[in-house]
Amino acid sequence: MTAYRYIFGPVPSRRFGRSLGVDLTPLKTCSFDCIFCQLGPTPRKTLERREYVPTEAVRAELVRWRDEGGHADYVTLSGSGEPTLHSHFGEVLQFAKQELRLPAVLLTNGSLLFLPEVREAACNADVAKLSLSAWDEASFRKINRPHPVLDFNRSVEGMREFRRLFSGKIWLEVFLVAGLNDTPKDIDHIAALAELIAPDKIQLNTAVRPPAESSVRPVDRETMETLAARFRPRAEVIADFSVRPGSAVAVHETGILDMLRRRPCTARQIADVFGMHLNEVAKYTGHLLRENRIHALPRGGEIYYEASRAGNPAAIESENKSS
Repeated sequence: MTAYRYIFGPVPSRRFGRSLGVDLTPLKTCSFDCIFCQLGPTPRKTLERREYVPTEAVRAELVRWRDEGGHADYVTLSGSGEPTLHSHFGEVLQFAKQELRLPAVLLTNGSLLFLPEVREAACNADVAKLSLSAWDEASFRKINRPHPVLDFNRSVEGMREFRRLFSGKIWLEVFLVAGLNDTPKDIDHIAALAELIAPDKIQLNTAVRPPAESSVRPVDRETMETLAARFRPRAEVIADFSVRPGSAVAVHETGILDMLRRRPCTARQIADVFGMHLNEVAKYTGHLLRENRIHALPRGGEIYYEASRAGNPAAIESENKSS
């Protein structure tokens, strides 16, 4: 498998099947420091928009992936931080659609959509997944821990303006944390704002992977199903992700490690995305564990595997730059 620096996967996605990821920021460059983030705390919380990674190099990797026979269901701007911080993310979306002939997805927290240039660039996506887990400034600060300059009402208004401009699909993710935003009253406040944004789909998520803060607890599925009925349109509770059987994704340790650098996964999830038997997965993960290139994290009765810092050049590079 060819090593890439700015693209990864395809990785399993609960919403997008096999998703080819495009990572436009260093780990973890974001406008938020969400308590539930599976990538951990944000060391560089920023609103600075610039070319964090070279756009031409990203284009070259997308073409090389295509020419080497890559297959995916979507191409997704996601990865190590907030993609709209990259000053040319709209060009990357447009190029990916043209060259790969795949629908393009923008995964964004929506915090920068108050900027007209960000809204315009985001219109190059086919699907924009936005996030809304708070209902006022206080809950925004507690749950998303945004950059000090960000204002909650301005962020919501940016999403509303984007809805008026965007002809594609908007999916709104509401991330629930037990004890913070999961009461019927909390949900009714969030649902009222969601109705103003008018997404095509509303999705409820919770902490099924190890979060940034160990105090974060998931909301049980039964409660989430009950709360889903308080949204209009009714929200969808996102199930554990899976991909179509018979995936032709290449199989070996490098591929598994690349995936685990981006998100923790269970053995079953690794097996699904690579089309492997669980016994075969155990061979790879066992070897990677013995070499301390990954570690195991118990969570909700499941074991998730995550790349160790020693086996994660992106994390090491980020640390070196900040030191």
